[in-house]
Amino acid sequence: MKTLTNGSNRGDSLIEVLIALALSAVTALGIIGAQLWLARNERALMAREMAVSIADSVVEGIRRDSDRDPVVAQWRARAEAALPDGGIDVLDRGNGVHVAVVKWRSPASGKDAEASCAEPGAGAKLACVAVAFAR
Repeated sequence: MKTLTNGSNRGDSLIEVLIALALSAVTALGIIGAQLWLARNERALMAREMAVSIADSVVEGIRRDSDRDPVVAQWRARAEAALPDGGIDVLDRGNGVHVAVVKWRSPASGKDAEASCAEPGAGAKLACVAVAFAR
């Protein structure tokens, strides 16, 4: 009777190839997931940076001009164009203190979502940037 020493190795190499393919697939999915997370956070950071720039411009425009309505209307249009569901509110806190609030819908969702805006009346699912200033 002959013993087959090479016949049992064929199945082992097939299992090794399947394990290597499974590990490669899991690694590729992890890399894709990390890239998606980075892209989503980059969009959120870019939106926040744009909102800070708009809020700063609103504050400077209001401090320079006595009539704030044209300034707010101009930057409101820019916020609506640049940010998803973007908007601007200028709140009067009394004693000459005002708060410029730029709000937008955050692209992040689920557990990665930004905290809702702390300013009252901004909206439940909206992110915001608030800049306080005196005139």
